Amino acid sequence: MSKLAIIAGRGALPAALVAALSDRPMICALDGFAPEGLEVDQIFRVERLALFLRLLEDQGITQVVFAGAAQRPRLDPSLFDPQTAQMVPRLLAAMQAGDDATLRAVIAIFEEAGFEVVGVEAIAPALLPAAAVLTGTLTPQHESDATRAETITAALGAVDVGQGCVVAQGLCLAVEALPGTDAMLTSLSQIPASLRPKGGLYYKAAKPGQDRRIDLPTIGVETIRLAAEAGLSGIAFQAGSVICLDVPQMITAAQANGLLLWAR
Repeated sequence: MSKLAIIAGRGALPAALVAALSDRPMICALDGFAPEGLEVDQIFRVERLALFLRLLEDQGITQVVFAGAAQRPRLDPSLFDPQTAQMVPRLLAAMQAGDDATLRAVIAIFEEAGFEVVGVEAIAPALLPAAAVLTGTLTPQHESDATRAETITAALGAVDVGQGCVVAQGLCLAVEALPGTDAMLTSLSQIPASLRPKGGLYYKAAKPGQDRRIDLPTIGVETIRLAAEAGLSGIAFQAGSVICLDVPQMITAAQANGLLLWAR
């Protein structure tokens, strides 16, 4: 019988995932990146990764799922154990190649240690809504802006930059990069009114060809709030490829702000 551990990062996704499961998994978190609303069973550091993998094995863990946000931690060379030190050149090379390469290297290390790495969609598919207009009115302008945004987001993803952008009347107002979604939506207030069309659509999608077991895009009620504050008219996302935190609350928030919420 499989025994699951969540490798948790910051944010509400780990707790949402636990709520969707019938049995509570082991909760592990990278030092400094604790999840919201969950008691962590084990904190670990990258410098002691080999020891952490051995601990998971001793606990009878057979599957791991990565959920939540984490940035690249600062490494302390004095903390490396001999086995983890052998992984360092591989990890550093992957980090220099970008986020996708880093995540692929992390998955490979866990798999080589004997663990099955599973994606959120494999164990909690309800967190990734299928195609539907969840609330609001879909207009021809929304459809046109979404088509434009899909092209832009695919281009960003192909070079491992981001998973979303904002388009208004065909014009790209902002793209997601290292600072993330919240920073991108907040930055819209800095665009002069004379340069900005009314309304606009925030679009979110998985990167082309990305490993779907890790780093699928995630949106939630906070995304709705920031989109409304930015004066957007809607949010569209790639159906079946974007994790939504508490869909009922997202729908309620979108309705309260008059926003379109569209699983495209």
